[in-house]
Amino acid sequence: MVSLLITIIMAIVIGAIGSAIAPGAMPGGIIGSMIAGFAGAWLGAWLLGSWGPVLGGFAVIPAIVGAALFVFLLGLLSKAFRGRAV
Repeated sequence: MVSLLITIIMAIVIGAIGSAIAPGAMPGGIIGSMIAGFAGAWLGAWLLGSWGPVLGGFAVIPAIVGAALFVFLLGLLSKAFRGRAV
């Protein structure tokens, strides 16, 4: 149970850092940061592997890079859909 709590907290922190690095904003507050953290950890591990320090089951550096990339891509998608509104 404690490891699940640590994983969720690390996902929130990683998502918040990734959102601070990337231009644009991650909607959803803490839940949005948590989603960005989990998606960023998956994306970062897929692109960069799992190197660097590991905390709460996340390779921290690839997860932060992946979260920033996820927030950036989400911002691009939201701009594209916002521009197409009729």
